[in-house]
Amino acid sequence: MGMVLTRRAFVGGAIAMGSAPAWSREPDRDISFAQDFDEMWGTLASRYCFFGEKRTDWRKVRQIYRPRAIAAPSVDDFATVLNAALAELYDAHTSLRNGPNGIPRVPPFDLIVARDPDGLRVTAVQPDSAATAAGIAIGDVVTGIEGRAVADAVRDAALLCLAGSDPEADRFVINRVIAGRRATPRRLTTRRLGTVDLPLRMRDPLPDISHRRLPDGVGYVAIRSFGEEATIVAFDAALDDLRDAPALIIDVRGNGGGDTAVARPIMGRFITAEKPYAFMRRRSGAGLGPRWTESVEPRGPFTYAAPVVVLCDRWSASMAEGFPMGMRGLGRARIVGTPMMGLGAAVFPLRLDRTGLDLQYSAEPVYDVRDQPRWHLRPDVELADGADILAAGIAEARRLIAG
Repeated sequence: MGMVLTRRAFVGGAIAMGSAPAWSREPDRDISFAQDFDEMWGTLASRYCFFGEKRTDWRKVRQIYRPRAIAAPSVDDFATVLNAALAELYDAHTSLRNGPNGIPRVPPFDLIVARDPDGLRVTAVQPDSAATAAGIAIGDVVTGIEGRAVADAVRDAALLCLAGSDPEADRFVINRVIAGRRATPRRLTTRRLGTVDLPLRMRDPLPDISHRRLPDGVGYVAIRSFGEEATIVAFDAALDDLRDAPALIIDVRGNGGGDTAVARPIMGRFITAEKPYAFMRRRSGAGLGPRWTESVEPRGPFTYAAPVVVLCDRWSASMAEGFPMGMRGLGRARIVGTPMMGLGAAVFPLRLDRTGLDLQYSAEPVYDVRDQPRWHLRPDVELADGADILAAGIAEARRLIAG
């Protein structure tokens, strides 16, 4: 949902919110790092869409992190500085895509936590994760991280460039701490379990699409990614096999997102006329420009007209949030599950050619057909974390069939 920039918007954007650096006074390596940092900073200064939602002082980000970037002894060290600068936006959609191992992960990873008087209380655990395998459960309290007290770890991870307090920034920080570091095992101490080791967990690969029939003949299709066009073909085959089902459950739990060019044709199998499914905006000056409409066209040899339920969870992200939002906006589905990840915008990529680092940033905020922000999206049937989402989806499908 949104366009991809084939080239960065500009190189000189670093001047937009600060003075020009004195390039001639810096060594060659520092010129490369300074130029890439300024390109990142200036591009986001001009194009990042959520400054109105954040308490981030973007000028201060430049003041604090640019000298660190210039002084970095290697590209990996520069990437670590860049990763920290992007974290000041406390936006899981705005991050490095190819940073080195060992940098902090973008939260949430496999645990979601909230503050507790004794540490960090677990509020959600991702199924089939290292945390689940270790026995960590909702309600557990994490008191130590890598042998350190939680309070010390959280203090050291604090954001440095906030103009004021923001509960969302605090949630980002504590969940970033609990997520650990990229490609690195973790060790947590919990009040109930004591010390728990969380190794890197490689899951068995699963197809992007799988399907089956549930009790009462209800059809079930799991979509694990919207990242490949082959998913459209696989979904069409699944729908053809389930075309006589009295209701259909589409499961996007744990789906990390993908491309609107994949999700939109799937939505097109459920309508008979072109319909709007979302509104979008883009930065224009200091604020956002006028909205435009994103629509879906009908597609396929037949239209599936029976009731549809879409399942989601805390790890449904990006396009896996846009899909249930769109299906509901088309009048073709009820959403069942927990609130989702809350990623509210289409992202643009940015490649820093001098260092070879790739990043992405929130660029086009998305709204439903009632013009409500996607990051506020809630299920129609909202469940508590840990509830049996599939069972609730089956119950909702039966209710819709009974009509």
